[in-house]
Amino acid sequence: MNDNPKNTLNKPLKMPGTFAGWLVAAVGASFFISLLIVVVVDPRQRRLDWPLVGIGTAGGTIVFLGYVLVRWLCSWRNLVRFIFGAVCVTTAVALFYAEEDWRGRHAWRQFAQACQAKGEPLDLASAVPARVPDDQNFAMTPIVFTSYGALLTRDGQLIPSAQRDRNFAERMRMSPESSDSHAPAFDEYECSGHWAGGRFTKLEGWQNYYRRLAAQTNEFPVPAQPGSPAGDVLLALSKYDGPIAELRAASQLPAARYPVNYDSESPWEIYLPHLAPLKTCAQTLRLRSVAELQDSQPQQALDDVCLGLQLSDKVRNEPILISHLVRIAMVQLMLQPVWEGLAQHRWSEAQLVTLDAELATVDFFPGYRLALHGELGGQSGEMALIRRRPQRIFDLMNMTDRNGNNTGASALNEVTIHVIPDGWLYQSELRSERLVMDDYLPAADASSRTFSPDLVRRGDAAVVADSQAPGMLNWYVRIMLQGLGKVATKFAYGQTAVNLARTAVALERYRLAHGEYPETLDPLAPRFIPSVPLDVIGGQPLKYHRQTDGRFLLYSIGWNETDDGGKIVVEKGSTPGLDLAQGDWVWAYPAE
Repeated sequence: MNDNPKNTLNKPLKMPGTFAGWLVAAVGASFFISLLIVVVVDPRQRRLDWPLVGIGTAGGTIVFLGYVLVRWLCSWRNLVRFIFGAVCVTTAVALFYAEEDWRGRHAWRQFAQACQAKGEPLDLASAVPARVPDDQNFAMTPIVFTSYGALLTRDGQLIPSAQRDRNFAERMRMSPESSDSHAPAFDEYECSGHWAGGRFTKLEGWQNYYRRLAAQTNEFPVPAQPGSPAGDVLLALSKYDGPIAELRAASQLPAARYPVNYDSESPWEIYLPHLAPLKTCAQTLRLRSVAELQDSQPQQALDDVCLGLQLSDKVRNEPILISHLVRIAMVQLMLQPVWEGLAQHRWSEAQLVTLDAELATVDFFPGYRLALHGELGGQSGEMALIRRRPQRIFDLMNMTDRNGNNTGASALNEVTIHVIPDGWLYQSELRSERLVMDDYLPAADASSRTFSPDLVRRGDAAVVADSQAPGMLNWYVRIMLQGLGKVATKFAYGQTAVNLARTAVALERYRLAHGEYPETLDPLAPRFIPSVPLDVIGGQPLKYHRQTDGRFLLYSIGWNETDDGGKIVVEKGSTPGLDLAQGDWVWAYPAE
């Protein structure tokens, strides 16, 4: 009898007959332990992190298989088999990655070349506006520099936080409301007016606001005794007379090119600090021009309306979607005094001619195309960054989309993004960009001056289907394209609003000449307008009805492509706006 026990670690493991049982036991044990750890670490969580449990289970099973493999390799015969098998598997994996990388890259490059041949490049650099001399550049003037100089140098370089001037005077931030967080509450929705909803500006509310504010701060000047609402509002806003005069002079320069760093590694992190100050200027000019109309100063009101429209035009060459959305919002703001002046017959013939000439320069069709090209360039730039640094995807997935929904990176994403072939990233980018090229971009037809809700709805349906389809890369379409259909609706509505305003101006000119509005829109052209704009939805004439009380109803059939008889639909909420997807888009005046 041999009393020396044999070292079992030196014996090769006999795989058949026992491995299957061990594997089942290892998977079960790993799953139970992982589940227990997840519950113990965070017992208050409402839902288990199943991807994390899965990763723990897989990890425990891999550890067990490693132990089994070490035991099995104790035999030279098994070691040779393992090396041969490893070489075969490695070769197969390498061939798989090479083939998938080539297939994805080749498909995307073919698509990119086809787009380039059609004049639809996919890179952001091709859409960047050309540089202009400083002495011709609106954005380089001293007053406009204050809109971005706190964060950027004149050549677009970001100023480090430690070197920023904390007392930098942002003179283009001229909001009509107080910047003091302790200022008296003000219901801007109730007082600012809303032309699309048929609501006039309530200058009495603004007058009371400035007087209440004067009890706490001297931010806005007020008279010792209350005067007319229009006069008191104009006095309060006189604090901005200097900056507005400088802006008026600067706006005469022929070009505008802000120092935007389009070479940023991440297109989604390009700084655009000038947009917010521009919008506050439009808000102030809107209120000021309404007050000037009420104070029998229509020429000054016209000058302010034209300035607001000219300021909105200063970002039309930027290939960034948010720039164009801000431009649309600024134009909407400036239509309020246009509408109020028309409703109250305060504009003269000469002023109406000037208004129409200024509104005729507002064209959102090129802006829509430019914005989507910028989106395509941004997608390509972000995917190139992801291929270089896969962890970038976690930043994107933890951002919120255009609808405010958090896409949320999961533990499973963190594993898969590092092991999938680059070709799969190219394929995902291709799917996303093809949706834009096939559905969203053609939705705006500049030649016919129409938007197609059907194409946009088709694109939205494709985005939903693609983002919900099985696969590890459906997050990309969801991040890049979610809400793009609503963007198309905003552009269509923005152009419709301008078309309605121009038609209303022509109707007022006809009324001044004939004492009443016409029976139809036909007599307006060419004397009062070169040609009456058509409805951007469907391309048919705008709906027009002269009413018995001397007013009229003018409207587009809207995004639902249905004539609802001039009915508007208001969204619910604390500050309700129009539901652009329902009802008609209307220009009408309330009964006196």
